[in-house]
Amino acid sequence: MTNDIGRVLTAMVTPFDDDGAVDYPAVGELARALIASGNDGLVVTGTTGEAPSLTNEEQIEVWRTVRAAVGPDVPLVGGASTNATDESLPLVRACVDAGMDAVMLTVPYYNKPPQEGLVRHFTTLAEATPLPCILYNVPSRTSLNMAAETTLRLAEVPNIVGIKEASGDFDQIKAILGGAPEGFLMWSGNDNDTEPMVELGGYGVISVAGHLVARQIREMVYGAAEGRLDEARVIHERLLPLVDALFIESNPIPVKFALNEVGVRAGTLRLPLVPPSEATQAAVREELAKHEMDVTVAV
Repeated sequence: MTNDIGRVLTAMVTPFDDDGAVDYPAVGELARALIASGNDGLVVTGTTGEAPSLTNEEQIEVWRTVRAAVGPDVPLVGGASTNATDESLPLVRACVDAGMDAVMLTVPYYNKPPQEGLVRHFTTLAEATPLPCILYNVPSRTSLNMAAETTLRLAEVPNIVGIKEASGDFDQIKAILGGAPEGFLMWSGNDNDTEPMVELGGYGVISVAGHLVARQIREMVYGAAEGRLDEARVIHERLLPLVDALFIESNPIPVKFALNEVGVRAGTLRLPLVPPSEATQAAVREELAKHEMDVTVAV
C-alpha cells in the first residue's frame, strides 16, 4: 500500500462558507480540481485543512465528501490525531469507514511529551487501525521536535510506513533516511525543502503549493527521484518565491486567498484565523502573476 499513496500529495484546505460552515460542495469541487491539476493524492483535514477548528463529525464528513468526489482509486490520507491519545482514537478508527487509505498522525502539540511518550502515543494509535500510518513532525507548530532516534523506533511498528518531516533539519533528515528500514518513506513537509530532500532519498512531498502548481511540483519531484537533478533544481528555484509568499502569514491564510484569487472556491477561514493583511494580499497577487497556475476552476 505504501507506494500506492503517491509521491505528490497536497494537504488540502477545507472551504467554509460565509457563515463559517463547512462548504461540502466546494470541498468536493476542490478535491477534483487538485487531482486534475497533477496531484497523486490528497491529505484531508491536516493542518492546512484547519483540523483544529473542525469537530470530529465535520472531519469525518469531509473525508466522506472527498472520497465521493474523487472516486475509489485516488489515494487519500486522513489527518486524524490530536494532542490527546484517547481523544484521537475514535478519529483514527473512523478513517476506514470514511474511505481513507492511510492515516496521518501529528506530533502532539502544547503538552510537550517526552520522546518515550511519543513512542507510546503513536504506537497506540497505529495499533488501533489496519491502515498504514504516516507520522508528522512539525516542530514549528507543535513546539516539540521528534528526534530521529524516536522516528526510527517507530519505523519498526508494522503499519507505520513513513513520515511527513517538516523539521527543516537536514542532519536529522539524513539520519532518518540512513537508518530507516526498507520501505519506510519520507515526504517533505516543507515545500522549500522538497527538492533537496528527494535528492537525499526522500520519497515526495505533502505540499501546500500543490494547490496551485501541482504539475510543476510533480515534474520536480519525479525529476529529482529519477536523477534529472538539473531539471529538478531549475523548477525548485523557480517556485521558491511563490512558496515563500504562501507562508508570509500562517498557513492556510495565504493559500486560501490565492485559490480564491485564481477562481477556485476555497472559501473563508475559521477563527482564530483571519483574512490576510493587505500587504500579504499584494505579495501573493504579485507572485501569482509571475507563475503559470496548474489548477483551474474546480471541475
